Amino acid sequence: MLATLDGTQVENKYHIPVMLEEVITRLNLGPGKTIVDATCGTGGHTLAILERIMPGGRAIAIDRDKESLETARMRLIRYSDSCNFVHGNFTRLDEILNRLKVNRVDGILFDLGISSFQLADPRRGFSFQVDAPLDMRMDRDSYISAYDLLNNLNEEEISALLWNFGEERWHRRIARLIVEERQRHPISTTQQLVNIVLRSIPGRYRYKYQRIHPATRTFQAVRIAVNRELEILEPAIEKAVGLLNRGGRICVISFHSLEDRIAKHTFKRLSASGAIEVITPKPKTPSQAEVETNPLSRSAKLRAAEKI
Repeated sequence: MLATLDGTQVENKYHIPVMLEEVITRLNLGPGKTIVDATCGTGGHTLAILERIMPGGRAIAIDRDKESLETARMRLIRYSDSCNFVHGNFTRLDEILNRLKVNRVDGILFDLGISSFQLADPRRGFSFQVDAPLDMRMDRDSYISAYDLLNNLNEEEISALLWNFGEERWHRRIARLIVEERQRHPISTTQQLVNIVLRSIPGRYRYKYQRIHPATRTFQAVRIAVNRELEILEPAIEKAVGLLNRGGRICVISFHSLEDRIAKHTFKRLSASGAIEVITPKPKTPSQAEVETNPLSRSAKLRAAEKI
């Protein structure tokens, strides 16, 4: 079992796919279609997609986390003839499809954020529930880790990072203490960062006025910065829409307001240009039953559109 950011427990063998039925419905799946899961993870959505595009369908499963992708490959081994597994970043979706000799596809799914599979591995440094190296790279072949950012950015840059990517109220205080602490020794573990956050927030605010752990926003902000999660989203959505067949669908699941805002405005702009028709005027959210079963789904929002 895995403790989530607020202490609730979830199963961690596989990441539980969020809003599965809502995604399946809005992708408008059917036999013979070609569908891209641009954030395959451990393959939950991909499995459901494959079950609905057979016979004759093809899934392209992409993820920048090698370990998650390998788990998905083994999980879906019976579909190996109908599914391509690609280690890569969805920013290179056009290059990936070109290598596979695929010109257009019928659907593309982006399931953003972090998975319970990644949170469960203490070596990855995503969770503050256990002490671990400050890493937070989704692709461990990439060069910049959380350690690199927190030990090399100046105070103003760290402060801006915490505010822009985490909307952390105490960003200036946390940034100042990070810089002070690293003058004595490097900030190298998740527990060091948690302790800095707790010391930076006035005592009466640490828990009384928060529904989440005080370090949640800081960890979110650092993770987003390490993986460039926000800056790559808008161009990736634009590229994905360009690769859809007419009538093809795109679905984007986001887990915090910053991601959702980008998806919303990108869809709105593409709709105004006549490229797509938005089929979720308001984002879909998980049912109460799903939230109770899978607490990690609580903040999810699903937006979908169809290529015109």
